[in-house]
Amino acid sequence: MRDTPRSRLLLATALIAALSLIAIDYANGSSPIIGSARRAVGSALGAAERGISAATRPVRTFLGAGLTEAGHGGQVAALERQLAILRAQLSAAQVASQRSRQLSSLLRLASAGTYRVRPAAVIAFGQGYQQTVTLDVGSAQGVRPQQTVIDGDGLVGQVIAVTGQTCTVLLASAPSSVVGVRLAPSGEVGWVTGLGAGRPGLLTLQVLDPTAKLTVGEQLVTSASVADRPFVPGVPVGVIASLRNRAASLTSVALVRPYARLTALDVVAVVVGPPRHNPGFSALPRTAGSSGGVTAGQRPTQPLGKPGRGVGQHQAGRP
Repeated sequence: MRDTPRSRLLLATALIAALSLIAIDYANGSSPIIGSARRAVGSALGAAERGISAATRPVRTFLGAGLTEAGHGGQVAALERQLAILRAQLSAAQVASQRSRQLSSLLRLASAGTYRVRPAAVIAFGQGYQQTVTLDVGSAQGVRPQQTVIDGDGLVGQVIAVTGQTCTVLLASAPSSVVGVRLAPSGEVGWVTGLGAGRPGLLTLQVLDPTAKLTVGEQLVTSASVADRPFVPGVPVGVIASLRNRAASLTSVALVRPYARLTALDVVAVVVGPPRHNPGFSALPRTAGSSGGVTAGQRPTQPLGKPGRGVGQHQAGRP
């Protein structure tokens, strides 16, 4: 509305009328005329108010729901963050617990074989034909090439390269890996080689004596290398899983399932100090009725052999 003399006159008239009605109502609140006028005005204004309320209800409902949802959304986001933190903490606790168990097994094996070890963690797996892993220990921790690597179950492989803080390990399952072994309890000597990435869970065993009788379930340990490098004696290697046709071979042949899970390594150790005496079969895991196996702590039924008997550099035959 424009500010004109006429509009001002109308506003003044309405104001005077309103004040007059208030004064009359105050003077005689029971006046039927005033009461009727007030009820009429109240009805009209009430109807207008109800109409406005009905028209604006969807807007108020929408805005109220939006504000409530926004508040709930903030709570949900906070709860999701807390849940993510709790899951991360649980995962870290599970990893720590698993590594603690692996380290305990590793220390038990080292104690049984009287090996001095340097615990390490696998930080990388090699790619390609050659099967290798990288550990987080190196020359600064006393690691040298041609040292034995074990985990809590048995033989892992040998160190082939070293830097200041890391080293590279050739796994026993690699095709180029050759490990001198001795069978328990017969004392027969031979060697195992890897089958590569195609069959990482098996090794091939050949023994020197072509007439040797191999039995499924027989256990194998490492035989001493010259100066205990690359393999110290007595480390559990695996168990014979099956026999192969020997018609085309001059030696007895079998497939061996390694004790160590070479495709799922985590906590391992480098043997930095060999045992003073050959531990024989004392580090082997206990068997439950396996044919040809021995119980941990038993001595072999045949002597381990005289020094010098063996296969290449891996079979020096410690007394």
